[in-house]
Amino acid sequence: MKSLKAILTSLCLLLTFTSCAGGGTTAVSSGSEKPVSPAGQNDAESQTAQPAKLLYLGHASLRITTPEGRVIYIDPYAGKQYDAPADLILVTHDHFDHTQLDKIKRRADGCRVITYKEALVKGEHKTFDLGYVTVTAVEAGYNRNHNVKSCVGYLLTLSDGVKVYVSGDTSKTKQMPELSALHIDYAFFCCDGVYNMDLKEAAQCARLVGARHDIPYHVIPASGDKFFDRERAGQFDSPNLLVVEPGEEILLQNSEA
Repeated sequence: MKSLKAILTSLCLLLTFTSCAGGGTTAVSSGSEKPVSPAGQNDAESQTAQPAKLLYLGHASLRITTPEGRVIYIDPYAGKQYDAPADLILVTHDHFDHTQLDKIKRRADGCRVITYKEALVKGEHKTFDLGYVTVTAVEAGYNRNHNVKSCVGYLLTLSDGVKVYVSGDTSKTKQMPELSALHIDYAFFCCDGVYNMDLKEAAQCARLVGARHDIPYHVIPASGDKFFDRERAGQFDSPNLLVVEPGEEILLQNSEA
């Protein structure tokens, strides 16, 4: 009897050991390993792996959403799509058609506003490294309506390497030939021909900058509710022409994509 009990006890122990060692149980992680996605990225990386987007609001107004989901508004004025909470607001100069910050009702905690006053100090163009974007102020002006001492354009470099140049209100600047070495992906050129350079001069500037995509904006003077002229935009003489209409959103890709 004792031997039978011993045998049964041994069998129970053997079965218990086998079930614990086999594949029928869930392994317990030590806590030091991160889940890996099929693409080989950890969850934190995969959550931020979204392409940057640019929404053209009309006139000189833009909205950029970075790969991290941060929202940048530039020269708020035209359009109605200001619902996404702002992380950064950029202003190129003080004219009314670039400075309607009240349109941006929702702002994220720590939202930063950078205007020409912070971007151009005592003749020096500043750079702002915000982590999700680096903003570099560049020259703008050089015409009777826009003084180079109180106007800027912006070069934005996103965390994924995409570079976007926004000319601001300007004519040809001395700095434009230097921008070609930066391999800009998307360049916005004003070209209304009334308060700024016309289509011909803007196309000359585009050749100087040498961006992968040349986008005409501020194509007509601000007037009422009209913020764009498709026919005029199509006359922008650039082999790299990209016409983006108000309300249209495009994905941003760098030159290596």
